[in-house]
Amino acid sequence: MRSALPSFDGVQTWLNGQEPTAETLAGKPVLVHFWSVSCYICHDVAKQVVEWRDRFGAEGLEVIAIHQPRGPEELDHARVTADALGEMGLTQRCAIDDEHTLVDRFQNQFVPAYYVFNRNHELRHFQAGDKGYDRIVTAIERVLGEEEAAA
Repeated sequence: MRSALPSFDGVQTWLNGQEPTAETLAGKPVLVHFWSVSCYICHDVAKQVVEWRDRFGAEGLEVIAIHQPRGPEELDHARVTADALGEMGLTQRCAIDDEHTLVDRFQNQFVPAYYVFNRNHELRHFQAGDKGYDRIVTAIERVLGEEEAAA
């Protein structure tokens, strides 16, 4: 806990906007969501992530999705893009991380996986899998209620 939000630079393909930067994220709590096109659990819980994005986005939460390919068959950008914008319903920024740049930077091993960072971009919650969403909601509500530390 309290580790810093890694940089998002180095990924070539972003859907729904450009790569988020420290400047564009300044003072905003951030939820980073890892998913995979072949992960049935990711698809089963996509509506939950969309609900959080819509509900908490109005309060300042920035939601960022990262596609984590689990094999060479998941490197087809057309397939990933169609899934992200179609079935998954992702309208937030979404990295297609073919080279595992962000996967490695986050040291992520799971899909789905959720990282909740506070306004100072310190990790406040990590969770993987398809259970215990009330803990994620509690973490999001907590970071939304925290004040940004003075610089």
